[in-house]
Amino acid sequence: MLKPAVFLDRDGTLMEERNYCSRPEDVWVFAHVPQGLQRLAQAGFQLVLITNQSGIGRGYFTQARFRAVQAELARQLAPARLDAVYFCPSVPEMGDPRRKPSPAMVLEAARDLGLDLARSWFVGDKAIDAECGHRAGTRTVLVRTGHGPGESDADADSTAANFTEAVDHILQTRFNNPPVTHAH
Repeated sequence: MLKPAVFLDRDGTLMEERNYCSRPEDVWVFAHVPQGLQRLAQAGFQLVLITNQSGIGRGYFTQARFRAVQAELARQLAPARLDAVYFCPSVPEMGDPRRKPSPAMVLEAARDLGLDLARSWFVGDKAIDAECGHRAGTRTVLVRTGHGPGESDADADSTAANFTEAVDHILQTRFNNPPVTHAH
């Protein structure tokens, strides 16, 4: 049976926005994110990180540095854990078909992990996260952390002040509202 997932943006959603974060010591996970992730996992959601990392394509840092940042993120999220991480290292100008707002990384994760996109959510701090989620067939929550305060909420199904509020919304509406079908 296919499993529901919560797809997660990284910078500005789970941790403080640090333009092109390339140093583990710059990782600062927002308060209560580990507990929120645990609540989602206990409710049966797979937790999948979907992140654009154009700093790699721009030459600001290497994939090894990205992995070091990810290791620190994982340490700070413990005991919660991500089930998978998908990233796109390309700069926007390259037209990489995997780069958000393309749904390609979400669709790849759905194939790899056996995910039910109609019962899944995408949580992020940018309009491109909501667009990516909608294009993949998920419901979306725009958090008002990171870039969120400056983003339009017109494309998101819901908005939340922070990740904890997003988790509360997902868990409250999970069984109450059927998935929304979006025009593609």
